[in-house]
Amino acid sequence: MKLTLGFSPCPNDTFIFDALIHHKIDTEGIEFEVSFDDVETLNQKALKAELDITKLSFHAYAYVHEQYVILDAGSALGFGVGPLLICKNQHVANNLDPELLVGIPGLYTTANFLLGIAYPQLGNKKELLFSDIESSLLDDKIDIGLIIHENRFTYEGKGLHKIIDLGSYWETLTGCAIPLGGIVINRSLDPNVQHKVNRLLRKSVEYAFANPKSGLDFIKSNAQEMNEEVMYKHIDLYVNDYSINLGIEGRKAINVMFKIAEQKGIISPLKTDIFLMPLS
Repeated sequence: MKLTLGFSPCPNDTFIFDALIHHKIDTEGIEFEVSFDDVETLNQKALKAELDITKLSFHAYAYVHEQYVILDAGSALGFGVGPLLICKNQHVANNLDPELLVGIPGLYTTANFLLGIAYPQLGNKKELLFSDIESSLLDDKIDIGLIIHENRFTYEGKGLHKIIDLGSYWETLTGCAIPLGGIVINRSLDPNVQHKVNRLLRKSVEYAFANPKSGLDFIKSNAQEMNEEVMYKHIDLYVNDYSINLGIEGRKAINVMFKIAEQKGIISPLKTDIFLMPLS
């Protein structure tokens, strides 16, 4: 059986999926046809239901929940892992004028969702590839940047300044881990296949934790930032117990996110169960 699978080239995803796609674990007869894309491209593909299994932003999931169900393994949630709002000139941080141009990593990213909750007045946005936001700030093409992934480790070295950690804002607001991205599978697939993929993905994450340097060449070959220390900081930040299994707390955090989004009119009410259901 062959299934299409999409995830990003970022270190946390390549760390998670390395064992699965390189047959370091038994894939139980499933072959995976892999495509690598940045998170907003994956979000757009999910909106078109192009892939059987895909990484996406939890914000984007609200718009595709009738086509996909969230797997318990593979997600990126945590504390201290949120997107950062940054600027080139510190005086900008003292007056977040609605006219300021904000570079965002995608309309459907969880980062943009959090920006809308914290600063609803900042509506003048420009979508950019996440890895281009720092350079756009430095070249004065945007006034503020919303950064994700490994850029949280590199912006200070480029002379840029933090305005706010939107992850900390979320944690103070809710007391929950911040749900960034998840792995979803098409609802049209047999439930047994859905559970098998979830089981394989969990094994892949567990293999990665047990053999953290096993996928180093694969991770490095896809990373924007080639420095090994930065790559593993990135992995340590985004891959944790929630990546093995969402559990009660992980599911709660996702539900809280959607509840707030519904209350603020950011998304429409969800129409169906969003998590993988037990086999009957």
